Amino acid sequence: MLRLVPPLTLLLFLGPVAAGLIGTLLPAFGYLPVLGLRVEPLEPWRALFAYPGLGAALRLTLTSGLLATLISFLLAVGLCAAFHEARWFARLRGLLAPLLALPHAALAIGFAFLIAPSGWLARLASPWLTGWERPPDIAIVADPQGLALTAALVMKETPFLLLMILAALNQVPADRLLRVARALGYGASMAWLKAVLPLVHRQIRLPLYAVLAYALSTVDMAIVLAPGTPPPLSVLVLRWFSDPDLSMRFQGAAGAVGLCLIVILAIALCRLLEAGIARVGRTWAAGGARGAGPAGRAPGLLAGGVGALALGLSVLSVAGLALWSVAAAWRYPEALPQTLTLAGWMRQAPALGVPLSTTLWVGLAATGLALLLVLGCLEQEQRQGRALSPRGLWLLYLPLLAPQVGFLFGAQVLLVWAGLDGTALALVWSHLLFTLPYLFLALADPYRALDERYARAARCLGAGPLRVFAQVTLPILLKPALIAAAIGFAVSVGQYLPTLFAGAGRYMTLTTEAVSLAAGADRRVVGIYAFLQGALPFLGFSLALLLPALLYRRRAGLKGAL
Repeated sequence: MLRLVPPLTLLLFLGPVAAGLIGTLLPAFGYLPVLGLRVEPLEPWRALFAYPGLGAALRLTLTSGLLATLISFLLAVGLCAAFHEARWFARLRGLLAPLLALPHAALAIGFAFLIAPSGWLARLASPWLTGWERPPDIAIVADPQGLALTAALVMKETPFLLLMILAALNQVPADRLLRVARALGYGASMAWLKAVLPLVHRQIRLPLYAVLAYALSTVDMAIVLAPGTPPPLSVLVLRWFSDPDLSMRFQGAAGAVGLCLIVILAIALCRLLEAGIARVGRTWAAGGARGAGPAGRAPGLLAGGVGALALGLSVLSVAGLALWSVAAAWRYPEALPQTLTLAGWMRQAPALGVPLSTTLWVGLAATGLALLLVLGCLEQEQRQGRALSPRGLWLLYLPLLAPQVGFLFGAQVLLVWAGLDGTALALVWSHLLFTLPYLFLALADPYRALDERYARAARCLGAGPLRVFAQVTLPILLKPALIAAAIGFAVSVGQYLPTLFAGAGRYMTLTTEAVSLAAGADRRVVGIYAFLQGALPFLGFSLALLLPALLYRRRAGLKGAL
């Protein structure tokens, strides 16, 4: 039966994604059979290119997406090169988990509260530094250049890339290479860049492409931080798909296919740049520059300073959400609220019940199902002695590389045809598409690193495969499995578009409510929803760390097995 788990996973995972892409491609060329609509094949594209704000939307999409990806990559690499010898760097992975757990929408809302003309930063500096007695008339949030969106994407994606680099370091002989490079007189940063980065980059290529795809196609962060006239292309496509005029679905499908093409071209361009930089890099690496002086440490120190600034802004964004959720009166330019109260939480408690319960049961169901599938796939992989191939890894990343708006509409068409649109099953499946890849990536390395002698000893004592898995493998891997489940739950909590499309507007979650309220509601109300949305993943990570300690507090030998 275990042999059926990998093909079942592919069926649940990739089949509907491929069908969703086809379901978006057909209306992009004038055919929408589920609604019985048909237009001339090139009419959707003519309508798309005739849209007056398309050029500005494309410019905003490309500049924010490409710039955020480049800065995030340079920061992650710079931090590793500059501080890989520091003692605290070895413990950095545990510190990054809370930042990764914070949903994109919650970070965007908190960042908007932080940098707005009447935001917390302006209050902290006014009027003693700025002289502002009233909020200035400056377009900081939703600025025409998309700088606020770019900054928020950098704050969110830099920890992810940094964590991927830290995981990749376990798969290359980094320590040996660094010792040889240092013995040849290279500085710490230069040694890491010349000896380790070329090997690490092969391991993080797919995560980098996933960051690029998300930055080019983000919707929830763009709704909060990007300009609205016109917005980025992803938000435009969502508007067209949501228009009461059903004929706008054709234009929306053309826009979604166009966004997919943009992502494909951006990834191809990134791959070409990698090849070009590799040729130049060989000459640079053989040039002999040691980088042992102050000039060699300057780039790393710059990356460390910018990285610390991004980390500080992320912490302040979360703190700002917490303050606004309990603020009774907070008038500009006061740095802190006059009084703190839970009255806002009490008023919103009845309205919070439905979104909170929906967020919990969908997240738990999607995470539980993803965990079962991942454990089955990894156990079958161990029994066959064959790891996931590079082609399989590409398939695993497919939902992360394809723009959500590019295939979720087509998947919704498939759900309508199957009579599952707006059902709980469809909603859980849509979240499963995104929780499963992250959960697999988080659990695969600990599972493969498990010493097989434990299972061999159990089999020698007469235990069957199922008993070995249940009584040996799972207890040893309980902590990594729970941490992976916490990551999957955090991913589910942050899903915005899958909830809209698969839920057909029938299900409210904390994410959908927070994004919809962010445009003009009371900051106290928005702060409550966004803070609660961010608190749930933190609760999940806390339980993932506490439960193994409580369950196995009398089994100290497990610490050595992990």
